[in-house]
Amino acid sequence: MAALRSISFLTPGNYDDDDPAGGLEQTLRLIAFGERAGYDGAWVRQRHLEHGISSAAVVLGAASQRTSTIELGTAVIPIGYESPWRLGEDLATADVLSGGRLAVGLSAGTPPHAELLGAHVFDGDWTSYDLGHGRIERLKHHLSGAYLGDEGTVIHSPGNVQRPRLQPYSPGLDSRLWYGGGSSRSIRWAAGHGLHLLTGNVISGEGTDDFVTAQVNLIRLHRSLTTRPDDLRVALGRVILPTDSADRASAERYRAYKRERDARVGVAHGDRRTLFAPDIVGTTEQIVETLLADAALAEVDELRLELPYEFAEADYEQVLHDVLTVVAPALGRRAAEPQPTAA
Repeated sequence: MAALRSISFLTPGNYDDDDPAGGLEQTLRLIAFGERAGYDGAWVRQRHLEHGISSAAVVLGAASQRTSTIELGTAVIPIGYESPWRLGEDLATADVLSGGRLAVGLSAGTPPHAELLGAHVFDGDWTSYDLGHGRIERLKHHLSGAYLGDEGTVIHSPGNVQRPRLQPYSPGLDSRLWYGGGSSRSIRWAAGHGLHLLTGNVISGEGTDDFVTAQVNLIRLHRSLTTRPDDLRVALGRVILPTDSADRASAERYRAYKRERDARVGVAHGDRRTLFAPDIVGTTEQIVETLLADAALAEVDELRLELPYEFAEADYEQVLHDVLTVVAPALGRRAAEPQPTAA
């Protein structure tokens, strides 16, 4: 396999229903911890109706003021609920605040909980709306700095006359869009529109029931079709829980977490033939052995550590520490150097 160049982590951003401020503050602390430890990126999920992050742009804007160097990503924003223009303004604002460190992961299609949220998000019959890839295309267009109107179109604001476009304009953000692709159809679209690829623990099994085989096929398909072969990025996600420095209770919790989820592994689910990757739990030596044998990881040089839901802050820090200091170097990544963090 190629030497691991980049390692990041994805945090779910949990909070208790009666203490959202405490949970969101914990997420910000974890991102700052990751930067100090030497991680290359920190990603957050965007979730609706759950006790998690409902506005990734807001949280990453806050995280940008706690950090200085770490890449800040969304994995992923369901574009179906979003206005491409307004989302673009929020993302561009967060990107400017971060100094250009945002990576924007997106998904298309009918978003989660649409049967409950659709009537509250959209006017009219939302079931007739196009919630697909066209929204991402419009977002990318707006982020590119494209002007509205013709060359003579201007707007007047206090002390200024200017051609209208999305503000703030953050150069390069339109080239830092990613797609969470899990099927050949979505991969073909993402590759053809120049998006980087996020591939994780859930994909569609097309022609095979073997998760890794299906994932390798999707990665190779994206790479063969991309419109940006010279700077394409592909990041692979895995749930990895080392037990080396965990206390006895935490180690047993990690194993129980895996046992509970193992029942879904090894079989295709539903009409889309959904496949799930097994979680990787054990000593760092066992984890390294498993990852070195992972044919999908051998296709990429970026690994995204996907942290489980509902774990304690100390557990997250222990997992991040063990993976970065033992697992990542064994995969070829240079040992991380502790980084300063913004005040």
